[in-house]
Amino acid sequence: MTYYETLDDEALGREIARLQARVDEIRSRGLALNMARGKPSPEQLDLSMPLLDVLDSRADVRAADGTDCRNYGVLMGIPEARALFGAVLGVPAEQVFVGGESSLTLMYDTLARAMTFGVLGGEPFSLQARRAPLRWLCPVPGYDRHFAITEAFGFELVPVAMGEDGPDMDEVERLLADPAVKGMWCVPMYANPTGVVYADEVVRRIAALRPAAPDFRVYWDNAYCEHHLYDDHPVLLNVFDACAQAGSPDLVYAFCSTSKMTFPGAGVAAMATSPRNLEDLRRTLGVQMIGHDKLNQLRHVRFFGDVDGLRAHMRRHAEILRPRFELVQRRLAEGLGGLGVARWSDPRGGYFVSFDGPRGSASRVVALADSCGVKLTGAGATWPHHHDPQDTNIRIAPSFPSLEELGEALDVFVTCVQLVSAQLVAEARAAGAEA
Repeated sequence: MTYYETLDDEALGREIARLQARVDEIRSRGLALNMARGKPSPEQLDLSMPLLDVLDSRADVRAADGTDCRNYGVLMGIPEARALFGAVLGVPAEQVFVGGESSLTLMYDTLARAMTFGVLGGEPFSLQARRAPLRWLCPVPGYDRHFAITEAFGFELVPVAMGEDGPDMDEVERLLADPAVKGMWCVPMYANPTGVVYADEVVRRIAALRPAAPDFRVYWDNAYCEHHLYDDHPVLLNVFDACAQAGSPDLVYAFCSTSKMTFPGAGVAAMATSPRNLEDLRRTLGVQMIGHDKLNQLRHVRFFGDVDGLRAHMRRHAEILRPRFELVQRRLAEGLGGLGVARWSDPRGGYFVSFDGPRGSASRVVALADSCGVKLTGAGATWPHHHDPQDTNIRIAPSFPSLEELGEALDVFVTCVQLVSAQLVAEARAAGAEA
C-alpha cells in the first residue's frame, strides 16, 4: 500500500492541493531544463578537445601499414583502429570493421543489407517478408532508436521482459522456434535504460541459441562497454568466446563507437563479428563505398594511444558523470523513497536510470513535467511502437545538465510523480464510489 492510499479522503485532498500549489509555483519560474536524451555534458566534451590538435598540416598521416590516410582505400579500416576496437570488443583485429561516426548507422546498414542481399547468401529478408511478416525480439524496457530501425523495415516487434540479469531467456528460446524471428536487440553492458549488465549465464544462453531461422542474428550493441562509473565495475562475459564454445560463431554482430567517448557525430564506430559474417559484409560493402574517414580513425587512435589510454580517458568521464548519477539516487530516495509509489535502477555505468511509477502515471508525469519546463524522454519510448502497456516507465538521462540544473530538474520530477500518484489514488476512489 502506498502512502497516499493510507490517507483518508480529506487528508488526500489536502495533499493534492499542496502538491498542485507547488506545481503552480514551479511553472511560474519559467524553467527550461532537459533530461530527454543521453548527451554528454559540455564538461565531458571538453575532455576531448586535444583530439583536434592530434593531426595538423605537419603531421605524419600514414597508418601503421604505410597507408596514406588522405587518399582512397582501406575498406575495413586502418590496422591500428581495427586493433583498438578489437581490444574494446574482445576479438582479434581481423574480425573488426571500422566504419564512420555512428554505430547506429552500422546497425541500420547491416540490417538493410540483410533486407536486400540476405545473410550469408540466404534469401533476402525483403523477399521472405512478402510471404509472411518477419519478427524481431526487443528486450523491454529498451532503446527507442533500436526499435525504430526494425519498425522502419516492417518487422513485427516482440517485447521480451528484462530482468536483473538480462532478457528472459526462457521466453527468447521459446520464441526462436518460429523461423520468422530474424533478430534480437541487445545492450548487454549497462542496458539502456535499466543499467542491467547481462549475467554470465545469460550470455552463455544467448551464445547457445539454436534459432529455427539460420539467418537469425543477435545485434549486440555494446555501446557502454567502457562507460563505467566506478573502478570496481562488473565484467561482461565475452560473447564471442561463448559463441565459440557453443559452436555458433556466426550468431552475433557486435557494435560500439566513440560517440560518448569523444565527440558525438564526429567519432568512430566499429562492428565485430565472425570471419564469415565479415566477408559477407565486405562483399556488399565494397560496392557501396571505397572506405570511411581514415584521418578520423588515425586521429582517434593517436589520441587514445591504446586501449589503456582509452580507459584512462573514460575514467575522466566517470569523474564528471558519477556525481550526477549519485544525485539522482539521493533526490529520488529523499522525495519518493518512503511513499511506495515508485522504483528505479541504480546503475554502475552507462547513461540512464530507469524509473517506474504507478500504473498509468508515466504519460501524465512527462506531460506535467513538460508544463513545468522540464523535458523528459517521452512516455512509452522504451517500448516498441512507443506503447508501454502499463504506462509506468520513464527513462531519466542525467548526463547533460549541470549538477545545479539536474538538482532543480529532479525536484520538479519528484513533485510531478508525487502529484500524479496522489491524483491516481483519488481517481480510483472516485471511480470505486461511482461503481
